[in-house]
Amino acid sequence: MAYDTSFLERMIDQALGRTQADLVIRNTRFLNVATTEIAEGDIAICGNRIIGTYEGYRGKVEIDGRNLTCVPGFIDTHVHCESSLVTPGEFDRCVLPRGTTTAICDPHEICNVLGTRGLDYFLSAAANTMLDLKVQLSSCVPATHLETAGAKLTADDLVAYRGHKHSIGLAEFMNFPGIFFKDPEVLAKLAAFDGWHIDGHAPMVTGMELNAYLSCGIRNCHETTSLPEAWEKLRKGMQVLIREGTVCKDVETLAPLITADTSSFIGFCTDDRNPLDIHEEGHLDHLIRKAIAGGVPVAHAYRAASWSAAMGFGLRDRGLIAPGKRADIVLLDDLETCAVNSVISAGRIVRPDLFDGRDLPSPIGLDSMKLEPVSPADFVVRASGPSGPVIGIEPGKVVTAHLTMTLPYVNGERQPDVEQDVLKVCVLGRHGHNRNIGRGFVKGFGLKRGALASSVGHDSHNVCVVGSDDGDMAVAVNRLIELGGGFVAAIDGKVIGELALPLAGLVSLKPFEAVRADLVALRDVIRALGCPLPEPFLQLAFLPLPVIPHLKITDRGLVDVDRFELIAA
Repeated sequence: MAYDTSFLERMIDQALGRTQADLVIRNTRFLNVATTEIAEGDIAICGNRIIGTYEGYRGKVEIDGRNLTCVPGFIDTHVHCESSLVTPGEFDRCVLPRGTTTAICDPHEICNVLGTRGLDYFLSAAANTMLDLKVQLSSCVPATHLETAGAKLTADDLVAYRGHKHSIGLAEFMNFPGIFFKDPEVLAKLAAFDGWHIDGHAPMVTGMELNAYLSCGIRNCHETTSLPEAWEKLRKGMQVLIREGTVCKDVETLAPLITADTSSFIGFCTDDRNPLDIHEEGHLDHLIRKAIAGGVPVAHAYRAASWSAAMGFGLRDRGLIAPGKRADIVLLDDLETCAVNSVISAGRIVRPDLFDGRDLPSPIGLDSMKLEPVSPADFVVRASGPSGPVIGIEPGKVVTAHLTMTLPYVNGERQPDVEQDVLKVCVLGRHGHNRNIGRGFVKGFGLKRGALASSVGHDSHNVCVVGSDDGDMAVAVNRLIELGGGFVAAIDGKVIGELALPLAGLVSLKPFEAVRADLVALRDVIRALGCPLPEPFLQLAFLPLPVIPHLKITDRGLVDVDRFELIAA
């Protein structure tokens, strides 16, 4: 068999200086995350690969690297692109110029709505993005048996994609209770991917349960929120992925975890981060900046964001500025503040025109809202008395408290109580499989009037609505149906703010700049209603997530996550 050696020959000649390199960053400094030294010299690139460091080179194209410091491209170790509210192509255009050159995504939001159609959509997009988008295979569709998703992915469905060139393995294994109860479908997926990479999701899982979870071959966790939890996971060989999303913000708490001894076993991730936060704060550059400000040694913050992340996912071709590695390089004006000057992705200088001509897939799932119009009577909460369970929001966290409160009680119905900051919360099945409505109460939104509704409701993505008035709740939900999904705010029978998300009821078809502007306007509307939460719609979106303690609500009703069962409202 004849092998094409032309690229190897070209690299060898350029590395030896016989011919000019394709691209050279000259007279620069770069952070060697293997040794933690700040090195000096040229960086030479052939095609998509680094072929020279330390020595002097000439290039067909040259970048003056004086006064800049180069670091390896950043790797987002766990992200749901759908939670950026834009298409994969817009996510690419939004985060790559900020230094995120690799993103490991789990499309389980769209897969819970559309099944394999959603997975195929993301894999098609990944073949055409300028950043390297790795698409993990969604392991929990549906996430649990306590909710109604739009689709179901079995072990056989997932095995059909195993080994796909744009994937690494099985995405976050959220159903940890299913592991402990030895659910046959759960175990079938783990067995099907035995020996492959499996991402984790294990909030507050400790002791023997953590041992059992790790014994199934699960590699990492992005749901760690305290130092004791993080240390136990590290001690047991689990890679800790420190998260800073739009709702969940763990960098400040977990920054002390990153030391010279531990940085090789840690990564960073955004999980769920919208374009407004990316614009105002940044993407992985924000996490690095915040970690360094929190006392993390500079070199080890960058090591965690690059080399350590790559090693945790078996990506041995990247994470270092070194010969033979993928040419993903971030050029910084300042190392300590992670001030991004420019970016090189797979040997290409990232400029606006780099994104022109991508062959991205057409939108899908534009008819995913299969919910019929509702009336105020649909939101009545019948109960046996005034006292009962209430979901307690913890701002900045997806963990919720399981409260017991006494509320107004009239004619067999429990009522919201704005003086106690308690609203109604309902989840309505939107996938056409049933007409389920889960009903309950939530504390912490701060609204005195009106209602908020969303078709983004992790992870089955049914419609979730909160409010003090049944009429406003109906107005908000019915407008959602008209939009084909999104976010809606209503008060006094009128819609006062909205963001359309018609792609599977999760994603806008607009450019990320337009989505950012819409989010600003919507945020201003919600603040005018008195809501103190920085991101109320994303806080709302996590109320139906029954794999995060302690009390949640799905289309089937209230879920005691600690007991993993439905309870009466």
